[in-house]
Amino acid sequence: MTSLHPAQHLTFSRRSVAALAAAVLFLAGCGEEAKTTAADAAAASKTTPAQQAPIPVGVVQLVEHEALDATVKGFIDELAARGFKDGENIRIDHQNAQGDQATLANIGTRFVSNKSQLIFASSTPAVQAMARATKTIPVVATAVTSFEAAKVVKSDAAPGGNVTGVSNLSPITAQLDLLVEIAALTPNTAKTKPIGVVFNPSEVNAQFQVDRFKAAAEKLGIEVLTASASSVNDVPQALNSLKGKICGFWFPTDNVIASAAATVAKVAAEAKLPVVASDSALVRAGSLASISVDYYELGRMTGAMGADILEGKKTPGEIPVGFQTAQKPFINLKVAQSIGLELPQALLERSNVQK
Repeated sequence: MTSLHPAQHLTFSRRSVAALAAAVLFLAGCGEEAKTTAADAAAASKTTPAQQAPIPVGVVQLVEHEALDATVKGFIDELAARGFKDGENIRIDHQNAQGDQATLANIGTRFVSNKSQLIFASSTPAVQAMARATKTIPVVATAVTSFEAAKVVKSDAAPGGNVTGVSNLSPITAQLDLLVEIAALTPNTAKTKPIGVVFNPSEVNAQFQVDRFKAAAEKLGIEVLTASASSVNDVPQALNSLKGKICGFWFPTDNVIASAAATVAKVAAEAKLPVVASDSALVRAGSLASISVDYYELGRMTGAMGADILEGKKTPGEIPVGFQTAQKPFINLKVAQSIGLELPQALLERSNVQK
């Protein structure tokens, strides 16, 4: 057996002690690192949403008018009610396309570049532009008559992609029935005359409603005459082209018509023709009657969907398109009197009346 020299014993002992000390220091360092990491994780878990960077949320409307403005307000109010407040834990980027399709496309690019976590789109052209801009960012929309016709969802029941929302489809058959009832009572108006419709055919939602209105009128043996208006400037000529040929006007929810609400009211009043509209803003602007959805409530319903998405409860593809129960008829009594129309008490009792 080989034995070690005393000096070799001393060298071995010193090396062993040094190695042991290094190991202890290494383990202690690992322990401190583990403690620091755990502390950081615990602190991060306690960070409130308000302490984190605000979540970017894009809001876009096609144009500025009463109905779309109301949807935006409703959306923002509902998010706030659910704890998502602009300037605190979310940052809203509100854009208005001023009716321009190219601007809508640019807004979509802007939202994608800014890494928006949610987009709210008000109107059919707006949601179509956002759906083209992104296939991943959640998009919720309203003031859209048919999401299916707009080709932004697979179906209303199961949207399946990154888009969902709340339809503004109003009760077209009830509107037709109301116009027929009123036209029969209007002095100097032959109820056998056709009904006049002015709309923007390039808006998918407007065309969808007009097609349904024509189908409903055909079942009653009523002819429908249409005139197109692609911009606000086209509206007066389109309206005047139908005067003298019709017993009254019907209007779908249409952004061009909504933007020309005062013109619609003026021309109809001059011709002493009754109007039944799908948008109550026309009645407040001086037209006769409407049966409409509540656009502020549409915004709130859509805001609730947006909050669910931000909270991680659902994805757009899992949220069915929503619909709102229609409101009562809304009648402008002063307009009725100005065209010599005496409305039956039974109709007034089942309506909201603006005196």
